[in-house]
Amino acid sequence: MRKVYPFILALILTLIFIGCRDAFSIRAEKNTGIERTVPRVEAVPVKEPEMKTIGLIGGVSWVSSIEYYRLMNEMAMDRLGGLHSAKVLMFSIEFGEFSKQERLAELGDWSAMRETMIDAARRLERGGADFIVIASNTMNSTADVIEENVNIPVLHIADATGRKAKESGIKTVALLGTSYTMEQDFIKGRLEKKYGLRVVVPNEAERQYINAVIFDELCAGNFLETSKQGYVRIIERLVSEEGAEGVILGCTEIPLLVKQEDVSVPVFDTTAIHVEAAVDYALE
Repeated sequence: MRKVYPFILALILTLIFIGCRDAFSIRAEKNTGIERTVPRVEAVPVKEPEMKTIGLIGGVSWVSSIEYYRLMNEMAMDRLGGLHSAKVLMFSIEFGEFSKQERLAELGDWSAMRETMIDAARRLERGGADFIVIASNTMNSTADVIEENVNIPVLHIADATGRKAKESGIKTVALLGTSYTMEQDFIKGRLEKKYGLRVVVPNEAERQYINAVIFDELCAGNFLETSKQGYVRIIERLVSEEGAEGVILGCTEIPLLVKQEDVSVPVFDTTAIHVEAAVDYALE
């Protein structure tokens, strides 16, 4: 026991020394205006979703491209709050030259138009886009060939629209758009085969009228009341005679002319639907 006492005494003296030293140190720090900081555990901030960059092929026409850009940013701000906006990289095609390529495509020569669309997508991919959105119903006819020539996905406008129409429970829809959109299979066939919808289109004279209004008025930013009434008459005929339970505004300029309150059946605005799908994908 005698050997243990010196060890205990030494331990007590050491603890007293340490206590006195710390007390002296704290007093000295107060006198010099320096405060000791006690380490504390910081709260881990909640990580916001990583936003993908939307690659937007626009300019076809620039009138609807403005709507795409506006809606993308509004939806991103609504989802994320504050000053958030969408990450968008846009390549705007020069529509004057492109309209000549469209006329060649109508005659069966798709080479120039497809090359323009592929070039636009490649530019966006090189710029850092994570996926492609084509701001045009008609030009979604090139979505598959674009996807074959880039390494990022293309969000097809018909898929976004088909899902929305199917969710509504509607079985028969009217489709309005350019002549090419109404007559070809890239939207109508996709809606029927993938989403089980019955799609009805205007007759030939109505298709010509709808197409003329799109290219002669809407693409130039002209929205006439007489043209709106003409579109509404066609829609209501498809409802009463063809059994349409809803109408797909299958040209990205048409929603700027015809609104939900103008017709008696649900309206599927392909611009807004496509944008919503793009923002959803960007925030996944």
